[in-house]
Amino acid sequence: MGLQIKDIVPKWEISLKDLQGKTLAVDAFNTLYQFLTTIRQPDGAPLTDKNGNITSHLSGLFYRTTHLMKLGIKLIFVFDGIPPEQKFRTHEYRKAAKDSAKIKYHEALGRGEEEEAGKYAGRFATLNSQMIEEAKELLDAFGIPHVQAPSEGEAQAAFMAKQGDAWAAASQDYDSLLFGAPRLIQNLTIARKRRTPSGLFVPIQPELIEFHRLIEILGINLDQLICLGILCGTDYNPKGIYGLGPKKSLTLVKQYKTPNAIFAAVEKQLKEKGEEMPFDWKEVFDLFKKPQVTKDYKIKFKEIDEKALRNILVKKHDFSEERMNSALKKISEIKEDQKQKNLKKWF
Repeated sequence: MGLQIKDIVPKWEISLKDLQGKTLAVDAFNTLYQFLTTIRQPDGAPLTDKNGNITSHLSGLFYRTTHLMKLGIKLIFVFDGIPPEQKFRTHEYRKAAKDSAKIKYHEALGRGEEEEAGKYAGRFATLNSQMIEEAKELLDAFGIPHVQAPSEGEAQAAFMAKQGDAWAAASQDYDSLLFGAPRLIQNLTIARKRRTPSGLFVPIQPELIEFHRLIEILGINLDQLICLGILCGTDYNPKGIYGLGPKKSLTLVKQYKTPNAIFAAVEKQLKEKGEEMPFDWKEVFDLFKKPQVTKDYKIKFKEIDEKALRNILVKKHDFSEERMNSALKKISEIKEDQKQKNLKKWF
């Protein structure tokens, strides 16, 4: 679901080459869900190995990671911990939506409509503990560091970017901005097109959102941005305030300025309609303003362990050894070329 402020967020298209030499703190769950929902067979079924184990997440992680590594982009994957209690409301909402999509998927398959079934397949994808551990194992083989967040991965990624351990957070959701990330990268993908829910394909390009430019253009501060997000709806209060979209919410937060004044005005408007505030706004505000993060992490990039990669991908999950070797060879060539360039600087 995520934060619904897309329509008012200024962003700039960039190329993957613009990120060369940069370190990005990647929202791991967000990324793995992308792979599970998009990397599928024509009938919508996920990719599997000969034993029936789902491999869509591993396929996406391997090919995207190798491509980004070839471009000299450094990645740190940040995994979610225990979500705040308030997020369970969102989990219940998502479960109902997934159950509905699963029914429609099987109904379409029963009618022999594979293309129609494909539209629903990704909507009930589930990331389980086995997949998470498999992803971490693959990252270890790549020599790519990963950090276990105590709670929200996006909050931890934003914290790491603020600390200077990453240049930006990378996620499709906007929540990192409410956690104060200095920069957010979206569409960190090697694909050039994305399939919409209607089945159409639209071009995509990596996009950069810079926090200081965002608040300057909108004319607000971080507290007001958090309030704006709460009014529109977050994972902690999914539906927000009925009738308040991004533009109306922006007008409201600029008019009343402080969190207390903003929500006093909202509560007054609701009472005039015989309604009450549907959530504790202070509770939600504090989840963004004072997120649970950890300073206890170490970032160390290591060499690729080709033997471990071969064991995970080829032996365990039936990946093509030829394609894997080709990708690794390219990375090795680029690293060697970079070493030579660095040596020449001394002569």
